[in-house]
Amino acid sequence: MSWTRGLLTVLAVCALLAALPAGLTGCDSGGAGEGDGVNPSPVGKVLEDTDEEGRHYREIDKKRAPEVAIEVQPDADDGWDVRVTVREFRFSPAGTKEGAVEGRGYALLRLDGRGIAVLRDPVHHLVGSLVTRGTHQVTARLYADDDTVWAVDGEPVESTADITASEPGPRRR
Repeated sequence: MSWTRGLLTVLAVCALLAALPAGLTGCDSGGAGEGDGVNPSPVGKVLEDTDEEGRHYREIDKKRAPEVAIEVQPDADDGWDVRVTVREFRFSPAGTKEGAVEGRGYALLRLDGRGIAVLRDPVHHLVGSLVTRGTHQVTARLYADDDTVWAVDGEPVESTADITASEPGPRRR
């Protein structure tokens, strides 16, 4: 009969915990991660520093941090092919639930510091008309799905490539 007393004790404790205000027990997940297999605990530390749009940096240990590299090549149609290579990072599909999950999110593509595209996969075509004559910087910066910037040592996880566009030569008839 000792198992019934143990069961009654467990039920009594559960009833007492359920009667306490939400969050007081330390068990409240705030809805995050319920049913989606995501750990509800926060990832990294949100810093006071922000990017150009006011999005806070999310500091993560260098050992666990994602990495990004960018390569930009001219294409045959007067545009540019952008390829982003990542390590310890997976692109989240559009419509992903907001939240910071280690090693997941999206990349924001910038041209000379101005945001031009949200990347949910590693390939993008940059239209030639966006790139005027001269040398420009194309940057890919990694974000968590809650729009915080992945950062290491207070610096955003990003990669930049320089591209140079020249005036088109005279057209042949």
